[in-house]
Amino acid sequence: MKTNPTKTKLITFISLILSGIVAFAAPAPIDVSHYTAPIRVACVGDSITAGAGAEGKPYPKQLQALLGDKWLVNNYGVGGRTLLKKGDHPYWIEKNFTFAHDFKPDVVIIMLGTNDTKAQNWVHEDELSADYKDLIESFKNLDSKPRIFICRPCPVVGAGKYGINEANLDIEIPVIDKVAADEGVDEIDMHAALPGNTATQPDTVHPNAAGSALMAQAAANVLTGKTTP
Repeated sequence: MKTNPTKTKLITFISLILSGIVAFAAPAPIDVSHYTAPIRVACVGDSITAGAGAEGKPYPKQLQALLGDKWLVNNYGVGGRTLLKKGDHPYWIEKNFTFAHDFKPDVVIIMLGTNDTKAQNWVHEDELSADYKDLIESFKNLDSKPRIFICRPCPVVGAGKYGINEANLDIEIPVIDKVAADEGVDEIDMHAALPGNTATQPDTVHPNAAGSALMAQAAANVLTGKTTP
């Protein structure tokens, strides 16, 4: 009996979506009693984490302000970097990749995947899951045994820019959800945190200070289990 490749791909895609829906749930907050202050948080990511367009107020900086002095939030974002090892600018080879590990974090927040939607990177789409799992494992193997959170990336407004697009992000997010479930790590939904308009993402991709504040709030809510102002 012949199989229909299109139908098979559709079924696989639906399965990934359903897996993501099941996997994504409000995680338990960080139990601060298990740590010696300050709790060390490493924010890993691309230009959105680094703060391009955020007017000097990237989400890690604003997250630090929300969490207070019992936490230490470090920003290890690098502009234009990919999750994919075969991407045009892989995060893996950056100094900040090493620095984030050397920081011996108690908590790691990873938000990569936006630049992977570009056409030159998307040809390696099938390797997203394996590469993300390898990245997670690299932090799991640290002596500090950090709690790891991975993020659904921020939305892309309209047609996007720089080759970054929402169409590929829609395919990527269920993969990220499934990775979280497979690896037993939690998620932060940065895609839902932003309204997806140019008021918070003027160039259609990078959040401004107001957009970064929404991201910081989403992260703080997950880490503390409390609704922040």
